[in-house]
Amino acid sequence: MKKYIRNIFLLTGSFIVFYVVGIILFGELTPSLFTQNLNYRIGTYGHSFTRLKEVKDVKDVDILFLGSSHAYRGFDPGIYKRNGLKVFNLGTSSQTPIQTHLLLNRYLKNLNPKLIIYDVYPETFSSDGVESAVDIIANDKNDMNSLKMAFNINHIKVYNTLIYGIYRDLLNLNENYKEPECKRGGCYISGGFVQEKLSFYSKKELKEKKIEIDPKQLKAFENIRKELDKKRIPLILVYSPITSNDYQRYTNNDSFDSLMQSYSTYYNFNKNLNLNDSIYFYDSNHLNQLGVNIYNKEILSRLELIKD
Repeated sequence: MKKYIRNIFLLTGSFIVFYVVGIILFGELTPSLFTQNLNYRIGTYGHSFTRLKEVKDVKDVDILFLGSSHAYRGFDPGIYKRNGLKVFNLGTSSQTPIQTHLLLNRYLKNLNPKLIIYDVYPETFSSDGVESAVDIIANDKNDMNSLKMAFNINHIKVYNTLIYGIYRDLLNLNENYKEPECKRGGCYISGGFVQEKLSFYSKKELKEKKIEIDPKQLKAFENIRKELDKKRIPLILVYSPITSNDYQRYTNNDSFDSLMQSYSTYYNFNKNLNLNDSIYFYDSNHLNQLGVNIYNKEILSRLELIKD
């Protein structure tokens, strides 16, 4: 019996070693086009590498912005700086509450924000979190938070990408990488913002859709809320403007609003702002710079009301 158990352990250990080595070799030798279950892409769309490098040197901000591309393309640090506020935009591509929680665990202490503004785009509550997970694994240093995130999402692509990511971290293979300031998808502006070249949206037909909440994402969101309460950090939730064309296709917007209102101060700017689809957006759910300017001015006016 002891010999049988020992053999099981040896086989299991051998399998793990061969699997890890196989993932590393696969990542090194196979073009990314063919690595369906290993998606390690440094310096991809959204400038996550530059943002997650910059945040390590930022301390004591007035406002911290969180969320998906609606955050890092929607909240322009320069506008707040001109109003005497120090801010940082910690949005990342397709960021779901699971990744938001990870980033707060990593950076909240040093950032020490007086206020957090969190863009709660409904699609991020429906997502499995895989796309955002592999983006952060490839573009930031990995730690125990990465491992917890991988177990929470429980997807083969995340596990494989994390194995390969840890290997690259241990050998400092990304140490000399420098992400271009401007590339397809916009130019990086210090403070975490990505500014898209000014363009305009052409209306398209969009299918009707219901907002579905993933229980894992809601649990992560609730944990964020509880931890910020303990630290006495005020939280404002916002649903950033998307085109009316896009917004109206969701069949249960009111239910989503009610859910968000139950957690914290919440503003749905699709109801508060009336922005023309073809003037203030560059696609169905992202503001162009003209829209960004109006949106941030509205945010600032709300902050003044809160102060009063």
